[in-house]
Amino acid sequence: MTRQRNNFDTADSFGQPTRRGPLSEGDRVQVRDPKGRFHQIILVRGGRFQSNRGGFDHDDIIGSPDGQVIVTDEGRQFQILRPLQVDYVMSMPRGAAVVYPKDAGVITHMGDIFPGARVVEAGAGSGALSMALLDAVGPGGCLISVERRQDFADIAAANVDLWFGRRHPAWDLRVGDVDAVLAGLEPASVDRVVLDMLAPWENIGAVTHALMPGGVLVCYIATVTQMSRLVEELRASQRFTDPIAWEDMRREWHLDGLAVRPEHRMVAHTGFLVITRLLAPGVAPQERTTRPAKAAEGLGGAWDEEQEWTLEKVGQRVNSEKKVRKVRRDVVAQADTWASDGRKEDADE
Repeated sequence: MTRQRNNFDTADSFGQPTRRGPLSEGDRVQVRDPKGRFHQIILVRGGRFQSNRGGFDHDDIIGSPDGQVIVTDEGRQFQILRPLQVDYVMSMPRGAAVVYPKDAGVITHMGDIFPGARVVEAGAGSGALSMALLDAVGPGGCLISVERRQDFADIAAANVDLWFGRRHPAWDLRVGDVDAVLAGLEPASVDRVVLDMLAPWENIGAVTHALMPGGVLVCYIATVTQMSRLVEELRASQRFTDPIAWEDMRREWHLDGLAVRPEHRMVAHTGFLVITRLLAPGVAPQERTTRPAKAAEGLGGAWDEEQEWTLEKVGQRVNSEKKVRKVRRDVVAQADTWASDGRKEDADE
């Protein structure tokens, strides 16, 4: 089934019909039940949402304005809103771990991802960061997303297509090695490079080839050992500004009358961000005003053995092959049904 009411003929209208106006069949909505739990569903005529706290018919809200509160015959209330991108990302099917919205927002801002920019991203994972980058570059930009695994690429493609309602015109999703993709681009033809991968230091040479002088490299990494090696390799290359590294944490607050206090739980460490910019050819980096400690000089140590680097050893959660196959099957089927416009043409090409 293909949605007919969306109009993507102009860049200005891209994506907006799915996020404005009355609720329609095929719209994704987020339901908050009486216990405060969230559920995301796609509206279908004749369909019904049911939970252990009650339910409602989809037909009761199709055609109604966004932002509804349904009261069931039992007196229970269900709040219904179109999900924000942050809601969608946190609930969408995953093959690889997602870049959390708190980090995706910082990447697009601190990486200065601007409308019309040409950006290379690796890897695509489950598509969370790709959505944020596509929003930032807009229909007139270009995002080349590179993913090594075909099954992860399929999951990312389905998730992103479901969010936008079709294939985004600025998105070029490729399966392969980012080093080869960057090396195959014209020299100095890329504005920004974003690397979310196990060993980003292996791609410094290819990044230097494709990135234009003054362009920004952003790396998202999980552990201190990865960050240490990346920073030392960037400095050793003599092609980049001195890297800056940080992490962002998010803590919500409990709001109930006079009981206003921080929540006991928070989204603490998810990853480190390292940002640097490419210098012009033949330009030496600015000399550091302070000498590094002797212990920081050079490379070496256990982490220098590349064969020892695995996702499991750096503590990242890895889904089983069985789980990835199930996620891929389910989300691709949804995307083929509700975001089919543009997907078949891409497959044929």
